[in-house]
Amino acid sequence: MTAITTKPGTATGPGRAPRPGLARRLYAGWLEVAARFGEVQTVLIVCLVYTLVIGPIALGAMAARRDLLSKRGFAAGTSAWSQAETVSSPDVQRAQRWF
Repeated sequence: MTAITTKPGTATGPGRAPRPGLARRLYAGWLEVAARFGEVQTVLIVCLVYTLVIGPIALGAMAARRDLLSKRGFAAGTSAWSQAETVSSPDVQRAQRWF
């Protein structure tokens, strides 16, 4: 079967696959190195974004005592329900319209 699937003289022995060329081995090695750098680079970028962007925004909101999620009233045991501002009189026909 080896003689049928490979070119004559490319196999190094019976049942062995031919060795890849130098360019192919260099390319495979480069892909491994690039994958490692990609993982490290992704972690560094995410850390920098959190540290330099999200962190100062959170500190500024804490310093200004802003309630960005409107959750201060929940401590009193009140409901989180709020009425929709766009509907003045809900009816069945309006609910059946798609647009």
